[in-house]
Amino acid sequence: MPHARAADGAALHYEIHGAGRPLVLLSGQANDHHWWDAVRDAFAGEFATVVLDYRGTGASDRPDTDTYSTPGFARDVLAVLDHAGIDRAHVYGTSMGGRVAQWIAADHPERVDRLVLGCTSPGAPHGVERGPEIRRALAQPDPAAARRTLLELMYTPGWLSTHRGPFHTLGDPTMPGHARRGHLRASARHDAWQALPRITAPTLVVHGTEDAFNPTANAPLIAARIPGARLHLVPGARHAYFEEFAALATPPVLDFLAARG
Repeated sequence: MPHARAADGAALHYEIHGAGRPLVLLSGQANDHHWWDAVRDAFAGEFATVVLDYRGTGASDRPDTDTYSTPGFARDVLAVLDHAGIDRAHVYGTSMGGRVAQWIAADHPERVDRLVLGCTSPGAPHGVERGPEIRRALAQPDPAAARRTLLELMYTPGWLSTHRGPFHTLGDPTMPGHARRGHLRASARHDAWQALPRITAPTLVVHGTEDAFNPTANAPLIAARIPGARLHLVPGARHAYFEEFAALATPPVLDFLAARG
């Protein structure tokens, strides 16, 4: 299993699947590369697809330091690309991965061909935050009830009635507490509002219309902030639109990345 080294020496696990032009897939907060398992092969069929474990997750190092931030994760992704010998790539980030992708594209435009931002936010204070009732439900002391809340924010009732898991979008269960808290702080402190207009890569913004975890209203905000960005909404989808609604969401992303439309 290849590991890159971050600037501070942290080991960063990554994998490359498929062949062709490079594509980086970035997962959500507190999740490792398995976030993409259900749809990775569709992308690896057309691209050399890079998936990685953020610091604090999976097979990457889990430093107990104040090194968790979305700009820091962006630097880690660039360290992975450098180690893999990739000068330039498409980048597709979802949820917190979309926040990380914003910094990569804004600060290192020479490294990004095309950019896809899925179910993400520009961050506070300009982004639209989830409601207080959702925050309370996720923070309740009963772990089983909190997990059920998260599942219902990710997937529709119909999907959950026919899919029993395993679910790879609920967080890496092996994460130590300090890393989980670090990821939470990284997302909470994200603010790329002033950086978004600097993005020059062709950009597609994708979001489910029923996403209450990261409210859908963030999608048009981001699309309007990035010059020339396109907006694609997935009807009926919640936060994990890329998995449950893959038949609707993956083809337009593939077409965009391949410049077929």
